[in-house]
Amino acid sequence: MRNRIHELDYLKCLFIILMIIFHLSHIGSKYPYAKSIVYTFHMPAFLLISGYLINVHKKPEIFLKAMAWIFIPYTIMEISYACMSMLFPVWDGIKEINASVLLGKVLLDPIGPYWYLHTFILCGTTYYFVHTYLSSTPFIRLLVTSSLLLLFSYIFHLLTFANAFYFMAGIAIHLGKRPFLSCFPASFLAIIPLVFLCSQPENLNRGTLGGILITGLVISLSLYIYKHLPHTVKQASLFIGKNTLPILLFSPVFTALSKLFLPFFSFDPTGICFLCTATVITLYGSIFIAFCLDKARLSPFFFGKKILI
Repeated sequence: MRNRIHELDYLKCLFIILMIIFHLSHIGSKYPYAKSIVYTFHMPAFLLISGYLINVHKKPEIFLKAMAWIFIPYTIMEISYACMSMLFPVWDGIKEINASVLLGKVLLDPIGPYWYLHTFILCGTTYYFVHTYLSSTPFIRLLVTSSLLLLFSYIFHLLTFANAFYFMAGIAIHLGKRPFLSCFPASFLAIIPLVFLCSQPENLNRGTLGGILITGLVISLSLYIYKHLPHTVKQASLFIGKNTLPILLFSPVFTALSKLFLPFFSFDPTGICFLCTATVITLYGSIFIAFCLDKARLSPFFFGKKILI
């Protein structure tokens, strides 16, 4: 088992929190430009880290079992979210519930934050089979995997290739045998080009060169900030970073329910009080659900693990 890299857990914590914040519809509508900036880098950076960390040096039955235990909770929560979108309307929600619609959402076009797991499973599994069964150089394997993902994107419309690009970039860093952190040196000076790039709306697209640069600069700046965080804040961020799967899975429950207590924050026109309250409730509510599954001994049926938290 690889030793955990604390900085990567911290980055995962940061990006999962940003995901929660801008899945609060009230905050997204109040700060649309900030949402555009965050959407440029937060999940691409997550995919970059995921590609770097994926372990394909496993027997097929072990790797596929691991992927299955991501696919199972993904399927359960994607179907639940799709059904919930009928009661709590979201911009990409469904209009009717039937087997065909739900199957399509699970296999082809997931809604909510679950697209990340769909992309991760598809990219990871594709790379695993190419790596395992194609006898060639790492570069050729990477090229073949990228070609297949390009095919899946533009012919079969199974994913967005811009997202797959970041996953493959993470794999490329790993294949280059370079530490992840050496590719994104911590620097406060990263804020200068970052502010300039973010001030130009045409750069706020993860699929452009500007979007790629923004993602890299945000990582470098975030790593600089990590060095100067108090110890207690670091520890809290590492705990959250280690538990991003249940947060990703269960956070839509709380971001949807947060609309119910939004009227209580009408006194704050900035929405910051609502943002902080809803984010904390979502973070620890999601972890609490996973904790309850552990205590009820249901985690083996949901996550394939005896204990998740």
